[in-house]
Amino acid sequence: MAKRMIDQFMKMVQIGSESGNEAEFIEYLMEEFSRIGADARKDAYGNLVAKLPAKNSRSREAILLSCHADTVKPGIGIKPKLVKGVIRSAGETILGADDKAGIAEMLEALRTAKVRPPVEVAISRQEEVGLHGVKNMDFRLLHARRGFLLDNDTLDTIVIGGPSYFAIDVDVKGRSAHAGMEPEKGINAIAAAAKAIAALRLGRLDHETTANVGVIQGGIIRNGVPAAASFLAECRSLTHKKALALANEMERIIKREVKAAGASVVIKTDNLCKAVQIAPDAWTVVTAQKALKTVGIKARTTFITGFTDASIYNNHGIEMAVVGIGARNEHSTEEHIHIADMEKALAMLIEILRLSAA
Repeated sequence: MAKRMIDQFMKMVQIGSESGNEAEFIEYLMEEFSRIGADARKDAYGNLVAKLPAKNSRSREAILLSCHADTVKPGIGIKPKLVKGVIRSAGETILGADDKAGIAEMLEALRTAKVRPPVEVAISRQEEVGLHGVKNMDFRLLHARRGFLLDNDTLDTIVIGGPSYFAIDVDVKGRSAHAGMEPEKGINAIAAAAKAIAALRLGRLDHETTANVGVIQGGIIRNGVPAAASFLAECRSLTHKKALALANEMERIIKREVKAAGASVVIKTDNLCKAVQIAPDAWTVVTAQKALKTVGIKARTTFITGFTDASIYNNHGIEMAVVGIGARNEHSTEEHIHIADMEKALAMLIEILRLSAA
């Protein structure tokens, strides 16, 4: 068992780093990367960028290793426990394996690999809330043209494509009135929002396209016709044109239904990332597959309709494959990770470094 890696992982998850509050954890990582001989710094957005020289290699071509520092909520006061080879949260929080297991595995691989090329490291902020960190990354600090994002759960899949993603924020304005005395004088913003939501095509629309409404809010008193309501919607597709067309369709339907209810609406649509994919036989994919074979895993390529920092890297011309870290049930209080999977991920990374150094 790689005891140092496990001990460090369990220490890291106890440092709170919910999205937007990663500063303490980033400072901790700055010190850790400096200890292993890296030139570590923060860019203007607070992302960590570190660089290490080659080791026992004449390779001049750097590779990029990347993770994200933030976690979802509830991620404060995490108390990890290790029982029978599995690490879980001892309380009512997430564990934080997504993505701190990847960071722990990366650090241990960089410490112990006997051979490596020049390595650049990027640890982003605010990945979980819209890839804000990588979107604001100072790419002038990065020169690698290929690399690996340590942010997939399963070790037997390598993610080579992600979706276009549109976040749609909707504010509906009606008119308040007393619900018992003169409801006819009001315009119910909640009802208008509900009609718009009911008219939308939601769920899985085809094998690569989904849409959802995840949050709705409105009203302040039971006996008042609500003058305001809001809801948060999204759509995504592995084909950008489909996602764009669906976002436009959702806007049209919302405007039509809200207007028909006598209310008004303001819609803010943000294209958070654009669909991108790399070839199944790309260098990063083949290298990761070879590395995983050394731990007995035959990895297949896959596409996901979730989004990762890799979409932004690939759109910036850096070929990034997403490899597994071993986390399970991420984004829930049931999140956990098997030590055996962390050890396999570590062995994979060490072999990736060796293959990259040739």
